[in-house]
Amino acid sequence: MRSALSVGWRILRAFIIIYLCLYAGTVVSTLLPVAIPGSIIGMLILFTLLALQLLPVDWVKPGSTLLIRYMGLLFVPISVGIMSYTDILSAQFGPIVVSVVVSTFVVLVTVGLASHKLHSRVPSPPPGATDE
Repeated sequence: MRSALSVGWRILRAFIIIYLCLYAGTVVSTLLPVAIPGSIIGMLILFTLLALQLLPVDWVKPGSTLLIRYMGLLFVPISVGIMSYTDILSAQFGPIVVSVVVSTFVVLVTVGLASHKLHSRVPSPPPGATDE
């Protein structure tokens, strides 16, 4: 029983943290003059907290693992909702395909160039090392 309560508390704590970051992102989004979704800003806030180690990863992991496990199920309602816009999607099929192909190509080139630049650096010798 104690173990079940402990697991339940960890999952609840993770969801509270995730939702607090989401709501903080929504508040920041309403204050910004630029239209950036609050969920994106919330993910950036959560990422910043985790990257700066202000928030332990173990606190967020149970909830995020649960969300990722059921991600496919969470996309079903939005996929069904898109079905009601098939006339608009079919009318705009060309621009959609072009934008997807171009954006994919831009991402691939950018990641390739960045990876090449990062991996082609010559490591510097450690301080105090002498050339013999």
